Amino acid sequence: MNNFDFCSPTYFVFGKSRETETGKYVAKFGGKKVLIHYGGQSAIKSGLLERVKKSLDEEGILYVELGGVKPNPRSELVYEGISLCKKEQVDFILAVGGGSVIDSAKAIAMGIVYDGDFWDFFSGKSPVKALPIGTVLTISAAGSEGSENTVITKEDGMLKRGAGGDCLRPKFSILNPELTMTLPAYQTACGATDIMAHVFERYFTNTKDVEITDRLCEAVLMTMIKETPKAIKDPNDYGARANIMWAGMVAHNNIVGVGREQDWNSHGIEHELSALYDCAHGAGLAVIMPAWMSYVVEHHDCMRFAQMAVRVFGCEMDFENPKATALEGINAFKSFLSSIGMPVNFKELGARKEDIPTLVDKFGIGDGTTGGYVPLDKNAVTAIYELAV
Repeated sequence: MNNFDFCSPTYFVFGKSRETETGKYVAKFGGKKVLIHYGGQSAIKSGLLERVKKSLDEEGILYVELGGVKPNPRSELVYEGISLCKKEQVDFILAVGGGSVIDSAKAIAMGIVYDGDFWDFFSGKSPVKALPIGTVLTISAAGSEGSENTVITKEDGMLKRGAGGDCLRPKFSILNPELTMTLPAYQTACGATDIMAHVFERYFTNTKDVEITDRLCEAVLMTMIKETPKAIKDPNDYGARANIMWAGMVAHNNIVGVGREQDWNSHGIEHELSALYDCAHGAGLAVIMPAWMSYVVEHHDCMRFAQMAVRVFGCEMDFENPKATALEGINAFKSFLSSIGMPVNFKELGARKEDIPTLVDKFGIGDGTTGGYVPLDKNAVTAIYELAV
């Protein structure tokens, strides 16, 4: 296990109807005037936004609103939010929605206190400060409610890039599983795929002696395999929704990733798909992750894949041919994704083989390589996209 620092200061408020306490927690963390940031009409029609505003009113907290966040959140709305918050002298950002809303809120929060272009933080600069952020989560997927990460798409060139820093971890996050019950089955499945991908990006590592985090990763993956079909079959299954919601946070606040080298190439490769086609991130990951696995298992010791197959998917270990076990596990993962309604190839996603050169070029590694479990060059990235066809 490698040396590591780990700090996860977010205060989690979990359970039924807890969004009615939002104002109390904004006040607890010093908010006097809040930007309520949200997505489309669902937050309004469901009454969630009114419940949140009522709780702010009860605490005497002022607020302004900015809706309109789209999946794969855009830089244009971030610029609008920064301008609005500076004009209104906002001191706290409240995200009411899923990962896209929270990511957009984080970008606004660090842009407000920065004299330059917030996109600098998505081009390699590390943020050191941001306005405090709170969240009311409505989708179990991205894990942004507990993480230091954010991903934004820049309209100029449709570049989808990430940024991160401890200053972006929310001060509090309200997690009511009931708020996810109205999600369509497809969105539930996309979120589950994203959660599993966050674990796999950490699970596939070259670091030795990481049994504790291996087992934590496997527990989250097995939970998703058990609970996701239940939530899809019965959207009102509170127990399934609750387990998935907490799994989404655990998968990405990095408790399952400390002390180990991580990969993240699948996410980078997928980002180009969702930037170009504006598809759901989870759907893109369902296509790319098995393709990445299929490529990597041919270029690396197969034992970690075989371990996944046995521990997570219940495959029987073939000690004479562990690669066969590894491939069985990859196929089991792909079959699970299909069973919950996820696309697993370009055709099902609506992607085009002829766009692969564009995707590779936008990935931006040139003649270099990306690090991770197996370093990838341009030819390797091309091969992974081709396996996904």
